[in-house]
Amino acid sequence: MPPSVDAPPDLSGLLELSRIENLDLKPVILRVQTDLFIRAPGRDRSAVEIFESLACGLIPTVDEETARVVAGKLAPFPETPPAVLEALALRGGGARDAVVELAPALSQRLIEAALAEGSDIAARIATRAGLNREAVEDLAREDRPEIDLALAANRGVVLRGTALARLVGRGRSAADLARLLLIRPDVSAADLAPLYLHADPMRRAVIGRTVEATAALRPCPPPPRDLGETLMGLSAAHDVAAFVAALADGLGVPRDFLTVVGDPGARYDLLTLGLRAAGLHEEEAVYIFLTLNQGVARSAERVADLVRLFRTVTRPAARDLIAAILDRPLDERGRSEAHQPLHGPEAKPRLGGERVAAQRPPLPLRARAAAGGETS
Repeated sequence: MPPSVDAPPDLSGLLELSRIENLDLKPVILRVQTDLFIRAPGRDRSAVEIFESLACGLIPTVDEETARVVAGKLAPFPETPPAVLEALALRGGGARDAVVELAPALSQRLIEAALAEGSDIAARIATRAGLNREAVEDLAREDRPEIDLALAANRGVVLRGTALARLVGRGRSAADLARLLLIRPDVSAADLAPLYLHADPMRRAVIGRTVEATAALRPCPPPPRDLGETLMGLSAAHDVAAFVAALADGLGVPRDFLTVVGDPGARYDLLTLGLRAAGLHEEEAVYIFLTLNQGVARSAERVADLVRLFRTVTRPAARDLIAAILDRPLDERGRSEAHQPLHGPEAKPRLGGERVAAQRPPLPLRARAAAGGETS
């Protein structure tokens, strides 16, 4: 009676040959079984388990070329057991690369298997669509520029939570990464506020409106007194170091706050936001643009751009943008004008107030009586 079409093939001949010394048939068996598994018209649970056991046992022992060829056939096949794909990924080399590139989906276990050797495959994994949130967060945690760029450019994944926060944080000082994040449709303008200096004018306008909407809901502290006059004097003297230090103190930020960005143009934009946040008038800002840096002053177009930036951002929004760019809140008052409650227990009476009190004439007797004071 002829064997059934669905019956498993008789491999007894191959098994006998495998016992011959110096004759390694494991690659042949793995290739044959792979082809039979893929071409089979149907696979019940038993057939899948048998193939899984056989393949997982042979994959670590076969040569590199056989593993690569088998991976190229099994990785895109949707019914390949996950354990077989993980074994191919653990094998490394071409087999791992084929799995990462061709598998319909990359599970967390499969990604861990591909990364087991600590190889540079992570950047290629980051280009895959459909990565789950855990995989994206693990990749973002690597803190490697090539992975960050691949994730930012991958429209097939959703960036959110800690992964997005890490990428945006690194984008502050990485222009290429910032530009990729700024054009993603799934990232909100509020999340992109730290990248404001890297955005084009249209994107800046969107971010500015978003920041303004939230900044307007909170009280804005008064600007430092006489800071504009101080800054204009330092600008006229071309004392850039003292100018930056005075502005930083007025805002309550580190004196090296401009170094958060490497591009000189972006630094001047940040300085302009600082002038706006410090409460300077437009005339004072224009005077500074024309005196502090001669390279800027000689360019009418550049001065016009800075004035436009100064005009289009409100003071509360400028404060919030600086806080986002520097990743730290601005002090409610600058270091040069620390607040002290007038009526607090440790407060010292103001000299001016004492003079006013001393010069106030005493109330006439009848007026004191009418006000309820003691008359005797």
